[in-house]
Amino acid sequence: MGLLGMTMMIRVTVALIVLLSVMGVNVKAMGIAQLRQAAAKNNVTCILVFGDSSVDPGNNNRIVTPNKGNFPPYGKDFLNGLPSGRFTNGRLPTDFIAEALGYEKIIRGFLEPQLKKEDLLHGVSFASAGSGYDDLTANLSVVFSVSQQLNYLRHYKIHLRQLVGEKKADEIITNAIFLLSMGTNDFLQNYYVEPTRSSNFTVEEYQHYLISCMDRDIREMHRVGARRVVVVGVPPFGCFPLMKTLRDETKCDNDLNQVALSFNSKIKEKLASLKASLGMKNTYVDIYNVILTAIQYPERYGFTETIKGCCGSGTIEYGDTCKGMSTCADPTKYVYWDAVHPTETMYKIIADEALNSLGDTMF
Repeated sequence: MGLLGMTMMIRVTVALIVLLSVMGVNVKAMGIAQLRQAAAKNNVTCILVFGDSSVDPGNNNRIVTPNKGNFPPYGKDFLNGLPSGRFTNGRLPTDFIAEALGYEKIIRGFLEPQLKKEDLLHGVSFASAGSGYDDLTANLSVVFSVSQQLNYLRHYKIHLRQLVGEKKADEIITNAIFLLSMGTNDFLQNYYVEPTRSSNFTVEEYQHYLISCMDRDIREMHRVGARRVVVVGVPPFGCFPLMKTLRDETKCDNDLNQVALSFNSKIKEKLASLKASLGMKNTYVDIYNVILTAIQYPERYGFTETIKGCCGSGTIEYGDTCKGMSTCADPTKYVYWDAVHPTETMYKIIADEALNSLGDTMF
């Protein structure tokens, strides 16, 4: 079901990142027209997304896996009021980014039957709910690993060349923003649950292993043509309603949050190294503090519920266990939609906050 779902906000960050960096001004002072103009000025062609449920618009609908969100109450507030496979009540951060950049209101999954040829020009998501940097994480959840997502990227490039020609296709990929949003599942659905990694690695060693996987994936993206990369950090997963329930705590689990913080610091260090060795423009998105701030100061965002999710009891349900459950009366007052994933409202806040906090690092 992709506990990583939280990393979702990553997408939001992406587009906004572009514009913010380009203009170097407060995005709130800019209108949609200016954002689109900034993106066009810097030749931003599309968004190519990799990761877990935080950015999976429904790719898992096409495979045999229990990690799906294509049933009610998921999608309750989506554009057509129907479930799409997104693990939330509405849109994902990436969808908001696509709209801000002047494409469509949603980013489609690469495996989506409704995907049109023109959709390829604006970018797609290869993400698979339940996945992670560690291929074992995806194997345990029976979903697409990042290695498999990269294979689909190669297929995407072939389709793109058939559509616009080799030269134009290469330009589109070179000017695209490659966004990675994952990591939570590696800890919560792999390391802390299965003995394979925990018996061979300390938490610190496993973090380094995950960073080596991320390094490998970004280098492969570079070989395919990527020159702009955005990596979203992991959220404060010690604050997930599910984790607090499992650990019988009412407050965020500090030990888990410290693991998240430590891993995020390593992501930033690796990105600095990759920039030096590959010359790639990259940006780190700090969703940890955006989400934690919303939890600690809910009144700033109009939230009244930060402890539990909107689906079912809000303490344990996510994915299959959320299926057919009743929901809260007003999801806009909740940080979490289920016991793991944020509401559409939180996703939007993450996007807006990301825009205002990012510096000019992409161009």
